[in-house]
This record gives sequence, C-alpha cells and structure tokens, in this order.
Amino acid sequence: MRLSRFFIDAPLSLGQHELPEAQAHYIGRVLRHSVGDAVQLFDGSGQEYLGELIEVGKKNVRVELREQFDGLAESPLRIHLGQGLSRGERMDWAIQKATELGVAEITPIVSERCEVRLKDERADKRLAHWRQIAISACEQCGRSVLPLIHPPVALGEWLETTGAELRLVLHPVAEPLASHARPTTLAFLIGPEGGLSDAEVDQAKAAGYHAARLGPRVLRTETAPVVALSVAQQLWGDF
Repeated sequence: MRLSRFFIDAPLSLGQHELPEAQAHYIGRVLRHSVGDAVQLFDGSGQEYLGELIEVGKKNVRVELREQFDGLAESPLRIHLGQGLSRGERMDWAIQKATELGVAEITPIVSERCEVRLKDERADKRLAHWRQIAISACEQCGRSVLPLIHPPVALGEWLETTGAELRLVLHPVAEPLASHARPTTLAFLIGPEGGLSDAEVDQAKAAGYHAARLGPRVLRTETAPVVALSVAQQLWGDF
C-alpha cells in the first residue's frame, strides 16, 4: 500500500501536531484513515517527516512525527517559467506539469494575444487555485520544495525584472536549445494560446532573450512547457 503524503502549510518538527482543518477533513473524512495509519508530511522546507496518526476525529486529526529526513533534492538547474496566461484547464495543466518537471518559479504572463484578464478578487482566487495545483503536484511527484507561483504580470514588467544566466523565448524560427552552453539559472518565456506577436519576440530579444525552438511542429501553449522543461532538464538538469 502506498504511503499517504501531505503538504502542511506550517513548520513541522518531531513530536505531536494537530493538522490544519482542511488536511484533517481530507485525511479523516475523504481518505478515511484511522488511528495507527502511517503518513508522510512535508512543509516545503526540503525536509520530510514520517509519523503515525494518533487521533482521527470528524474535525481534528493529530499525528506523531517520529522520523525526519532530507527530501528529494531539487534540480541543479533553477528554472523560472514565464507562461502566457491561458484559459482554465490549459493553465492548470501547464502549472501541474511544470511543477512535476522541477520548475522553481512560475509567473503567468499577460501579453497582447491573451484571452484572459484577471483583476482584484478574481486574480487572488486564481493564484490560490494555481498554488493548490502545485501543492497537489508536489504531493504526487515527491518534491519536498514548492515552486513559487507569482501573480500575473505584464510581459514588459517580466522582461525587466526577471534575470537568469540564460533567457529563452520559444519561437518556431530559431536555434535549438542544445546550441546553448549549460546554465545554472534559466528563464523560459512561452506565449499564450495565440502565441507571442513578432513585436513581443523582438521585445524579448532586446531584453537579452535568445529565440529557441523545440522542433518543426507548433506546440499548444500547454504542451510547450512540458516539452521545453523536459528538454532543458535532460540537457542541463537532473534527467
């Protein structure tokens, strides 16, 4: 039986802990765990904790953590993904898969051809939703550190503030990724559903970005980060 693993948004240590209400409900009411069941918890610090459920009620769950150990090491390649803001499940998919593939930071980018506009309360709700997607992906894939999910920003702001040793913008007419030397930090810019305009690609190049391609076919906005991150991790990361 697979050991249940959960993220706890609070510092953990050895000993007894009462779990937050949301996790308590999920463990006790949804998964129907009982006293004596083993669990594995992590708090995003890079440490993992093994323990046992010592109390399982309708609204409260207590666990005793008895073993602490180093979690899965992060990739030596720190990647910041600038993902063009897209609709619903496409953005969710991109964030989920980017998390599984070891990205360190994700920033949704508002560009000329974006079909989505988020403001105020709706933007806050989407950011919380994306963060939960990243948490669930970390729980599933074994990562012990959560990627940072930034609020959406305009393309120009991202280009001005995001620095990395190697900065790439995906474009169908460009050099392949393998033509670049191995970096330790990488910024990837990927357009929305309609792609980046030629003017935006030129704007990125003026900000120090190199145009890079992933092959002869044009990929969907939710497919491109999966392929780009996989290739980058194979070339320079931990694949």
